[in-house]
Amino acid sequence: MIEPVSEDAVLITLAQAIDDTLPARIAGLTDSIRGAGFHWLVDIVPSYTTLMVVYDPLIIDFRRVVSGLRPLIELDRSCDRAPTLDGRLVELPVYYSTETGPDLQELASESGLDCEEVIRRHSSVEYRVHALGFAPGFAFMGQVDSSIAASRKTSPRKQVPAGSVGIANRQTAVYPQASPGGWQLIGRCPTPLFDPAKLSLLKVGDRVRFTPITREAFLAAGGELTP
Repeated sequence: MIEPVSEDAVLITLAQAIDDTLPARIAGLTDSIRGAGFHWLVDIVPSYTTLMVVYDPLIIDFRRVVSGLRPLIELDRSCDRAPTLDGRLVELPVYYSTETGPDLQELASESGLDCEEVIRRHSSVEYRVHALGFAPGFAFMGQVDSSIAASRKTSPRKQVPAGSVGIANRQTAVYPQASPGGWQLIGRCPTPLFDPAKLSLLKVGDRVRFTPITREAFLAAGGELTP
């Protein structure tokens, strides 16, 4: 489905629910649109199930944009095999603890598990980066084991420390900078995820695995135990 979202953008919806095959489809369609050489193309913004295409309204209108995009979308839908996307594997160290993850104990209790089992289940999954947004370098990843899925906090924190690892429903993410946030925090990562000069460490389609580390290793890697 293609629909207008503003005077200079259309939204392509590929699915109604998150699916691990979607990053490959979205990446493939993004490449097709960029490779088509549309002179009116300004930007492409991928998300979990959608692709937003930004165009120059001074040189083209909505109908002609749709006409240009539709053959590429139809080609994507007609593919017999689901596209594959290997993506880079990025390993991120995490100091899981109640010291760095203030919601770890409560999440464990609500899941009927102990903290060690929550950590094991969170770190035993290889996650796919589905989208970037909210803040520079903030990567939405999925999906966590359903047994440790947790809804966002009803009252977001005014300040979440940089590097905090959180869960929201079946998504997981690392806060690249200190910022407000409502995700359930279970640990902290010492690896910088955003550098203004190098931009985001993670990209859509990347695979991410979290590796538990000790308090000492966390501090040695430059991690900070800010409240």
